[in-house]
Amino acid sequence: MLWLLLLPLPLPALGAVEKTLGIAPHLVSKYVPSRSNTWTCLDGSKEIPWDYVNDDSCDCADGSDEPGTGACPNQSFYCQNEGHIGSFIPSSRVRDGLCEPNCCDGSDERPGVCNNVCQEVGQAYKTKAAEETKIRKTQGSKIRSTYIAYAHKEKKRLEEVIETSAAQITTQEKEVARLRDIAERAESLSAAALEMKQQSPLYTSLITHANALKSLQREHKKHLQREKELSNILDALRSGYNPNYQDMAVLEAVRGWEEIAGLPHINDVGKDSVSDEEAGVEEDTVPDVVQTKEEVEDDMWSAEELENDLDDLLNSDYISLLLEHDEYVQSPPEGSVLFDVASYLPDSIVPQYEEFKETILSLLVSLGIIKSETSSSTGTSLDTSRSRQVLTDAENELNKVKKEKENAENDLKEIFNIHGYGLEGEWKKLDGTCLRTENGDYTYEVCLFGEAKQIPNKGGSTFSLGKFASWDPSPDVKPGEEAYYQKQIYNRGARCWNGPERNVVLLLSCGTENTLNSVVELEKCEYQFTGTTPALCRPLDSFEGRNGKKSNAGKDEL
Repeated sequence: MLWLLLLPLPLPALGAVEKTLGIAPHLVSKYVPSRSNTWTCLDGSKEIPWDYVNDDSCDCADGSDEPGTGACPNQSFYCQNEGHIGSFIPSSRVRDGLCEPNCCDGSDERPGVCNNVCQEVGQAYKTKAAEETKIRKTQGSKIRSTYIAYAHKEKKRLEEVIETSAAQITTQEKEVARLRDIAERAESLSAAALEMKQQSPLYTSLITHANALKSLQREHKKHLQREKELSNILDALRSGYNPNYQDMAVLEAVRGWEEIAGLPHINDVGKDSVSDEEAGVEEDTVPDVVQTKEEVEDDMWSAEELENDLDDLLNSDYISLLLEHDEYVQSPPEGSVLFDVASYLPDSIVPQYEEFKETILSLLVSLGIIKSETSSSTGTSLDTSRSRQVLTDAENELNKVKKEKENAENDLKEIFNIHGYGLEGEWKKLDGTCLRTENGDYTYEVCLFGEAKQIPNKGGSTFSLGKFASWDPSPDVKPGEEAYYQKQIYNRGARCWNGPERNVVLLLSCGTENTLNSVVELEKCEYQFTGTTPALCRPLDSFEGRNGKKSNAGKDEL
């Protein structure tokens, strides 16, 4: 029995073993007495004699002086479980006379109460884990391959977005330049000058035609609504009339409607195994009148174009069209210098000519012979808000396309980046995927490559535990290796009360599902999440070394 083995040990050695009982490995270094043989509680609130540690009496407010006795409530006891996997149990289960399955070494009870069965349990666990690992690697690698296929599809899509956006930017830049020129010319015109241009026969005819089209469109929509209502009436008459009454007027109306709508006669439906469904008639559906496809003359609009494109035409900026037309009419034929006097003059006297021309024009304006294009009787500027708004909308659209192109280029760089979504792009599919698990009064959530959160289950504030910062930053791990992708760092979360900023270390392993399994607060505001993902399930052959031996990357540590 264990207590018999301990009898020959000196008392100091026995005491040393007892002092570290129930302490987690990462805290063992903190359970060391001072030179004066005292010890400070982990929260720093109190200094006690070293003998008070694990003496079955709670002396520290945080309970840290009794890790192995259960004397302090709401604490955790760590079972070493040598030969298997160490685990925590609630301190309330320590020294209760019951052997805990999670404590296979029996350390939670007094010597002799529970046998140490960790070797047997550990061996069975290893055998089962090896079988499960093989399944995970096989099935998980298949899922991982779909992630890689997604990355390649996403790469192709982003390349198409970049190509399309580049073409759109070129076209949109020309459109913005055209609209800016129109807006600037409109702003330079006076109200009187523009009003005079709007009196041109071409413009008034254009507005008249536009108003006529709007009126026709309005009446057309009214007729469509009336046609629909009439169809409902006739369809109800067709399905509800009694042919035995031999009302020829009703029968003629039904026959006419069936011919126009392309429907079988209601009395024939059901005969010769012809059903409404086979005849193309659905319940509660008004039949569409049969439309015979007519040939459309060149430059004439089809019914579909009238339905989809007429509104855009009627919303045209006619002022801009007027200004463009005016510029087109006033400009000489391309390549012609007939109306450009300056083209006939030597370059040395062109400035004198321009100055002379301006003087003559100013004189004619002052004498009232001609009107200035840049002045008006009221001296007020033209309200050009619509032209300017059209320009602003075009500029916004251009900026939007440029932003889409920039985002696509940045995403494309990250897909197969070993510091981003992995050498094979296997992590791109999981960007933004959120994993959750409940732990006590909280639900913990981590959105991969996004943010980790602590969400109260009974109401209250949600705290940020940090945003994604990097993969494993350890210098012992090289980017691109499997171990590099087994750890994610989330930092700069909400600051704890009188403490540091919250942060999370997410430890991942191969699994057939994307899951968040556990949450442990190792120290104040320092969280450790564990989870699984198929993205880490590389094919089994990728773990075989050149000599046919498994590499350390494929080894499961227990």
